[in-house]
Amino acid sequence: MRKKIELVPSLLSSDFSKIEAEIKAVEKAGAKRLHLDVMDGHFVPNITFGPIIIDAIRKLTKLHLETHLMIENPAKYLDAFIAAGSDTILFHIEADKRPGSTIELLRQKGIRPGIVLNPDTPVDKILTFLPAIDQVLIMTVYPGFGGQKMIKKCLEKVEILNKIRNSRKYELMIEVDGGVNEKTIGDVVKVGTDLIVAGSAIFEKRSPYDNFKILERVIDENTNKR
Repeated sequence: MRKKIELVPSLLSSDFSKIEAEIKAVEKAGAKRLHLDVMDGHFVPNITFGPIIIDAIRKLTKLHLETHLMIENPAKYLDAFIAAGSDTILFHIEADKRPGSTIELLRQKGIRPGIVLNPDTPVDKILTFLPAIDQVLIMTVYPGFGGQKMIKKCLEKVEILNKIRNSRKYELMIEVDGGVNEKTIGDVVKVGTDLIVAGSAIFEKRSPYDNFKILERVIDENTNKR
């Protein structure tokens, strides 16, 4: 029996002027981990935050911090993001020329490694690395900005990965990020996702606590249909 599906708040959509309150709200709602989007303005057309902000977030919470590096040459900056308090580091296969070395380095440092696939990147690109990683993140939007519409065709990758994982007995989690809301989260659940990232759907409109609980309820409703 698979573990309960986790909803992972993406702090990119939170109000950073009251970040501590936002974090405490999703903690109270039941979040076990937080998703931190790091963008460099080169690999993706946007700039967000770096290790200094992650270090500040680390001081505010004991939740598992997964750092999503949307940056060029991620291996060059691993030490800084590890020192800041990341528990998992997710890097894009499209941005790393030596992913095997990056995975090995993260393992040596005691960090859980994960690989990210952009919408146009096939699962075949990462098959070699599946036995060595803890997590695969499937992007269901083109990275760079929040609030985009989900590209549902990308969910087929989750189904492919599930078949591979089950047949080869791999111990890894499958995560989806992009366009998740009340209307789309059911589809994400049904394809066999373990971790579901949500940003604007949690931190906009109602309170983060209420939004988290609403999405969690939809997850539970659709889990029974898998």
